Amino acid sequence: MSSTRLLPGGPVAESVLNDVAARAAVLTEKSVTPSLATILVGDDDASAGYIRIKQRQAAELGFDSPHTHLPADATQADLHAAIAAYNDDPAVHGLLVQYPVPGHLDYDAALQAMDPDKDVDGMHPLNMGRLALGMPGPLPCTPAGIEALLAYYDIPVSGREVVILGRGATLGRPLAVLLSQKRPTANAAVTVVHTGVPDWARYTQRADILIAAAGVPGIIQPEHVKPGAVVVGGGVRYEGRRLLPDVDESVESVAGAITPRVGGVGPTTVAMLFRNAITAAERAVAAA
Repeated sequence: MSSTRLLPGGPVAESVLNDVAARAAVLTEKSVTPSLATILVGDDDASAGYIRIKQRQAAELGFDSPHTHLPADATQADLHAAIAAYNDDPAVHGLLVQYPVPGHLDYDAALQAMDPDKDVDGMHPLNMGRLALGMPGPLPCTPAGIEALLAYYDIPVSGREVVILGRGATLGRPLAVLLSQKRPTANAAVTVVHTGVPDWARYTQRADILIAAAGVPGIIQPEHVKPGAVVVGGGVRYEGRRLLPDVDESVESVAGAITPRVGGVGPTTVAMLFRNAITAAERAVAAA
């Protein structure tokens, strides 16, 4: 029997969402209903499913969840008009454009059209700049969820060697900035490697905490991991409905602690979306 400690995301998400619900109740008492708006373009089943999950979660937390569904042939101008309507609506505190959008649309341009203070994904260029400078603002959800997960399970990060395999804009890069910042739950020595480094395993083998963020199924095998290390699987790829994680299941035999194949980082990512939204709502109320 494996003595490896499992690090499921569910309890972490529950603890974050309990805090969000309590903060939402405080706003409701002041006659303000926190609101997370969503925009979906086209009829992708998986994307529609994600929107439903977020709307269900919103209802449980006492949030409004206005939604705009644009047809697959919507123009860039149509998308920007939907974004502008939510930007201008003081009752909407958070906004999310579901990714991916149909191929003829420019997602980055849509992101830049968004009010950065309502950007619950934390991916607007202004928010990436705030993150880099250590200024307050919405944090990218998957990286923030990983920091929360490590903190929840009392895994020491400060002063330790963290290696991130993957440099993507949504995970690897922002996570490196987040975990190197001066905070008790961060403050690590962070190395970012990627598949463009031929001997990347030389780095992963010395990590106290290894975070897989490459989006290459099964790239992390037992021989790439220092015995007893903490392994977090952040990168996934989908083949139809099948989830293909970066971390091979056999890694459990060498890791000291590991996120499960399903239900690891995913639940914490959604929780961080709502944490960003409630913080935006509180900020809007304070400003008013």
